[in-house]
Amino acid sequence: MSLRTIWWDDENRAIGMIDQTLLPERLENIEVGSVEQLCEAILALRVRGAPALGAAGAYGVALAAARSEATDPVALLDEVQKAAGIIRAARPTAVNLSWGVDRVMQALNKIRESADSDEIRAAALAEAESIAEEDLAINRVLGDVGASLLEDGDVVLTHCNAGRLACVGWGTALGVIRSAVAEGKNTSVYSCETRPLHQGSRLTAWELSEDNIPVTLICDNMAGMVMRQGLVDKVIVGADRITKDAVFNKIGTYSHAVLAKAHGIPFYVAAPISTFDLSHKEKDVEIEERDADEIRRLGNKQLAPPEVKVYNPAFDATPLDLVTAIITERGIYRPLEMPDLE
Repeated sequence: MSLRTIWWDDENRAIGMIDQTLLPERLENIEVGSVEQLCEAILALRVRGAPALGAAGAYGVALAAARSEATDPVALLDEVQKAAGIIRAARPTAVNLSWGVDRVMQALNKIRESADSDEIRAAALAEAESIAEEDLAINRVLGDVGASLLEDGDVVLTHCNAGRLACVGWGTALGVIRSAVAEGKNTSVYSCETRPLHQGSRLTAWELSEDNIPVTLICDNMAGMVMRQGLVDKVIVGADRITKDAVFNKIGTYSHAVLAKAHGIPFYVAAPISTFDLSHKEKDVEIEERDADEIRRLGNKQLAPPEVKVYNPAFDATPLDLVTAIITERGIYRPLEMPDLE
């Protein structure tokens, strides 16, 4: 299956993307024509996943420039700068969103003294397109690097969705699995459902099924049992931010890391260099807490008393001493090698 998650629609001066909230019932694209609509798409998880959010942030700056009616370059840059701040704030934990925004803004700041409005718009779009194309290339390289860690016949457990839907294409954790399969390795997957938004069952299981890669869906609380039964050889997850001391990923990742260590199973994180934030530590990072009804309800079905108190963090932090290695496009790094990436 060849899908691109997010792209630029030149004809309509808009962002095109797969609406991931509709999967797996149906595959539909939506057109995003304003910064406000983009932020709604990010908050509603129509687009999600660290690398895809990097592209979304970059395209968002290009969208603000393209849709602005300003003819004066200073006024245009002013408007774009305000839009950039709004986009950055949409989701605080995933570092790639602000990284994508900042990279386009840096490109614009380099030409701000000499460019006219049309050149500013063109430069914003060119940088956003570069980020998207680089993501596709980076994930293929990352996948090939990580595939060296998998043996023929390995069964991999993964959590949440770190596939092509979390990126512009190919994927990080699932990209490793795709690359291993492409090399002819017989690889199969246990996909945790990933509460509360079911991104493992709705997205990962769907992606792998579409690619004819054998996948077995399990509830999150079954991971320990399948590890104890010897059904899992490796665990590979993605990341939304990697600090000096921890990996931030979808809530539940920490539990899988603890279980993997207890059972002597390698625990790998697959992420591009853009996901690293080595200027900060775990204590510095704000963890997004999401709407309580994501747990209290399932669609129109009430799963819990409507007023029951809910704690619903979107991410957790896994200390690096639980991580066997981090797979990147530059190579495989053991936790003690992290300073080399600064």
